[in-house]
Amino acid sequence: MTKDEQLRKEAYEEIEKYSSVVEEDPYRLYYHLMPPVGLLNDPNGFIHFKGTYHLYYQWMPFKTGHGAKFWGHYSSKDLVHWTHEDIALTPSEWFEKNGCYSGSAIEHDGKIHAYYTGNVKDERGNRESYQCLAISEDSIHFDKKGPVVHLPDGFTPHFRDPKVWEQDGTYFMVVGAQTNDLKGAVALMQSEDLTNWTYSGILAGGGRGELADFGYMFECPDLFELGDRDILIFSPQGIQESGMNYQNVYQAGYVAGHFDSRAGSFEHGAFEELDRGFDFYAPQTTLDDKGRRILFAWMSVPDQDEQSHPTIEYKWLHGMTLPRELKLLDGKLIQMPLEELSQLRVGEAVEHRVKLEKETRELKGVNGKAFELEIEDLAISKGWFDLSIGDGARIVYSTEKQIVTLERKSYVDGVVEKRQCAVKGLDSLRMYVDTSSIEVFINGGEETFTSRFYPSPTNDNVRVGASNQVGFTIRKWDLDNVNCK
Repeated sequence: MTKDEQLRKEAYEEIEKYSSVVEEDPYRLYYHLMPPVGLLNDPNGFIHFKGTYHLYYQWMPFKTGHGAKFWGHYSSKDLVHWTHEDIALTPSEWFEKNGCYSGSAIEHDGKIHAYYTGNVKDERGNRESYQCLAISEDSIHFDKKGPVVHLPDGFTPHFRDPKVWEQDGTYFMVVGAQTNDLKGAVALMQSEDLTNWTYSGILAGGGRGELADFGYMFECPDLFELGDRDILIFSPQGIQESGMNYQNVYQAGYVAGHFDSRAGSFEHGAFEELDRGFDFYAPQTTLDDKGRRILFAWMSVPDQDEQSHPTIEYKWLHGMTLPRELKLLDGKLIQMPLEELSQLRVGEAVEHRVKLEKETRELKGVNGKAFELEIEDLAISKGWFDLSIGDGARIVYSTEKQIVTLERKSYVDGVVEKRQCAVKGLDSLRMYVDTSSIEVFINGGEETFTSRFYPSPTNDNVRVGASNQVGFTIRKWDLDNVNCK
């Protein structure tokens, strides 16, 4: 038996061994992607290939901690109903023995070319990193070609997460990096054949430009055209919190500008966080056959109380966000739930036209463990408006400061904690609740909050309240438990 065959066998045995334990968890998600066992993190190789969406992901099947990662694999025709496929990559070769780390995929000659970081450590913990290629004709079975990019001069071995695309007749790769003087950077590579790559320089960060001193590491870069701008998404590490910004241990966000493919340069503006919640990191996008730019992100943040999640007792940890369509509006990135998500709705909507006056109350039929909630035509002149989900999460809008707050009961110590952002008024809210996750889209996706939360399993009530007069229309749909069918 080869090393690859042995690792696959052991991973499948782990799934079978703990399947009943995993399924008993009351916080198991209804319609988000999760690992069958163990730990899930970054989305990888997201691609629309021969009519099917493929999302590969970082997976540690043997524990709810990090380690020598595999590439797990989900596929879907509609981005709603997913099939867990055979393992795509195992850390079986010398150039990846400590993990097949994050990467991307591109179609060429009817095949998937997947690029990922091979992580290697010696007995003293010294790291080497290689950008590796694996090719698949069927999206399931991959032929590993080994390293195609070795570490360029000027960088530490924290050089990872390649994202590849074609533009103006040339293939480009951006890689998350750390310079030798410990500055976060995005490195740019070029190729004519997807195999032989040339280092073209630092595209962003690394001691120069708008991001000159912006943390000590950039992870998971993704550069793409959207509207009339080029968007660089990445996840910086080492940013100090500032007011309501940068509240998590690590961030995920973007800069907008113009990429000159001939010069290999990128002029851009300031960094904007993509999500204001507790749990959003390592986003990756793809372009589908409808011309949509679609994003998935890991619904967590590394080194942020990961081992305190109650799902660990049930042998699994973490999930993905819902897929989101990206658009550009007046230079700002807008995130919207995909239209396909309406397929999750079960039955007719519960609808109320609500008027509150210095009160808090529950609304008939507006409750549950997994549901979509929409609030429109919100009229609030002064004071505050809030919405509570069981005893686990609460959204509050203050007219005085024009701030939206997400509160949750900490799963670490039970203390209420919060994340916030400023808005120019509040017109609408759209919310997806899924047993132990919440995703909130504010004003048509101008801002979003994504978080895990753990309400009492017996408390699924929704309450709305206001300090003065408030009027709005609220609609609620129950959502299907597609993960247990």
